[in-house]
Amino acid sequence: MPFSARCYRWLAPLCIAVAAPAAAQPEVPSFAELEATGAVIGEIRVDTHNIFDLSDPHESGFAYRAANALHIKTRPELIRRSLLFKSGDRLSVRVIEETERLIRATSTVYDVTIRPLRYGEGVVDLEVVTRDTWTLQPGAKLRREGGRNSGAVNVKETNLAGTGTTLGFERSATVDRTGSSVQLSHDHLFDGWTAAALEHSSYNDGSSESLSLSHPFYALDTRWAAGASDAKFNRLDSLYAAGDVLAKYRHRQEIAEFYAGASRGLVNGWAQRYSAGVDYQSDTYALEPGQPPPPSLSPDTTRAGPFLRYEVIQDDFLPVMNRERIRRPEYFTMGLHSTVQLGRALGAFGSTDQPWLMSASFTKGFRLPAGQQLLTGASYSGQYGSTTGDVRTTGASMRYFLPQTGSFLLYFAASTDLVRSPNVADELLLGGDSGLRGYPLRYQRGTHRQLFSVEERYYTDWYPLRLFRVGFAVYYDVGRAWDSQLGNPNNGWLNDVGIGMRVLSARSSYGNILHIDLAFPVHRTDPNIRSRQFLVMTAKTF
Repeated sequence: MPFSARCYRWLAPLCIAVAAPAAAQPEVPSFAELEATGAVIGEIRVDTHNIFDLSDPHESGFAYRAANALHIKTRPELIRRSLLFKSGDRLSVRVIEETERLIRATSTVYDVTIRPLRYGEGVVDLEVVTRDTWTLQPGAKLRREGGRNSGAVNVKETNLAGTGTTLGFERSATVDRTGSSVQLSHDHLFDGWTAAALEHSSYNDGSSESLSLSHPFYALDTRWAAGASDAKFNRLDSLYAAGDVLAKYRHRQEIAEFYAGASRGLVNGWAQRYSAGVDYQSDTYALEPGQPPPPSLSPDTTRAGPFLRYEVIQDDFLPVMNRERIRRPEYFTMGLHSTVQLGRALGAFGSTDQPWLMSASFTKGFRLPAGQQLLTGASYSGQYGSTTGDVRTTGASMRYFLPQTGSFLLYFAASTDLVRSPNVADELLLGGDSGLRGYPLRYQRGTHRQLFSVEERYYTDWYPLRLFRVGFAVYYDVGRAWDSQLGNPNNGWLNDVGIGMRVLSARSSYGNILHIDLAFPVHRTDPNIRSRQFLVMTAKTF
C-alpha cells in the first residue's frame, strides 16, 4: 500500500474523532429559553472593537485603517461597569434588553451585542461585544436660521484614552453672543454610574460656569439617587419684536440644587421614585449702558426652599428604525412617564418671596395599526402666592409616525403653549430657531403659541464613505404666537413650505444630523419677510 494511502487510512478516523464532539455540541439556547430554565450567569466576556471592521472589504482601505490606528479603543472595564447584571445573577431578558438600550445611548458606542456563549449545568456564559465611534471631534459648525448666521469651532474628545472622559474646547458665535467654553465630564465614575461635569464659558457679554456631581436613577431597578449642582451666568438678554432686537438688559442668575431619592425598583412593570431636596435660584436685572432699555425690568428675586418630587415610569420601550434617526436603532418610550414636584420658597433659606412652586410633566406613547406610533406629552409649571405676580406655563405636544412603502414615512407634529406672567421676557417666541422655518428669527411673540408641521420623509440607503447616512424631507409648517405686551407686526397664522436634506454623522460620537433646508413663506405681509429662507443647522433628530 502506498505511503500516502496508509497516512490517509490513519488520519481520517482521527479527524472524524476530533470533529465529532464539536459537531455533537448542542446549540446554546435563546435568552428566553435560558430565563425559563432559571439559568445563572457565569463568566462575562467583554470584547470592545475599534471603529471600523477591517475584515469588511468596504472598510479595509487606508483611511479606515488610519482612523483605527489613531483611535484608542474603549477599555473593557468601562463597558463592564455599565452592565446591569453580574456573574451569579439569574439571567433576565428584560435586564439584558435594558442594558443594550443604555449602552446604545452612550455616545462612544456605535453598536452593542449581548449573546450567550456556553451553557451547561444551569450556568450560561455571556459575551458583550461593542464597536466604538470616532470620539475626537475637531470641527466647525455652521448654523443659519431666520436669516441669521451662527457657528462654532471646537476640539472635543468624548472618550479620552478609552476611559469615557470628555474634554473639550469650543469657540462659538451666535445671534446673541460670541465666546469660548471648556468642558470636562465623566458619566461612569466609581461604581460606573456616578457622573461629574465641569464647564466654564467666557463671552463678549459675560460668562457662565456650572458644576455637578450625581448618581441618578440610571436604570428602572435602581434603588437610590443623589446629586448636587450649581450653575450661574452673567449675560445680556435681548427682547425681540418682528425678528429685530428691541432692547437689551443685564441678567445675572444662579441656580443650585441638592437632592436624594429612593425607590423600590421595578415592581410589576412600574418604577416609582421619591426624592426630596433643596433648590435655590437667584435672578438680578439691570440696565446696560449704551443699549436700548426694555419697557420695564423684572424685579430681582431669590427663591430657595425644600421640595418633594415623585416620578413614575412604566417599563415599555419600543425599538424602531428610521424615525428620528437614519438607518440607526432607536427606542421610543411608549409607557407612561410622569414627574410631579412641589416646593416652597422660604425666608429662612434666604428667599425674598415665599411662593409655592409646582411643576409636572407627562409623556405617553401609543402603538397604532400598521407600525404607526403616536407620542404625546404635556407639562405644567407655576408659582403661586408671589408678591411680584404669579407665573404659570402650560404646554402640550404630539408626534405621529406613519411608515409608508419602502423607506418613506409621513410625520406630523403639533404643539401648543401658554404662559401667564407679568414679565415680558417670559413671552413665547416663534420663527427661525423656535419654529416656522420660512420666517425670520423670533418673528412673533406672545403669551400663546401654536405650531403644526407635516413632513414627508425619505430615508435613503446611501452610505457615503461608510460615515454618513442621508435622508430628505418636504414639509409644511403653520403656526402663530399672539397676545404680546409688545405687539406683533402680524398676529395672524403664518405658513411656510420647504424641502430639506438630512445628513447623519453615523460613526462619530456626537451623532448629529446636519439639516440643510430651503423654506418659502406663504404669507409675506411684512417687507422684512424674505421670499425664501436658507437654513443650515445641526440637531439630534431628523
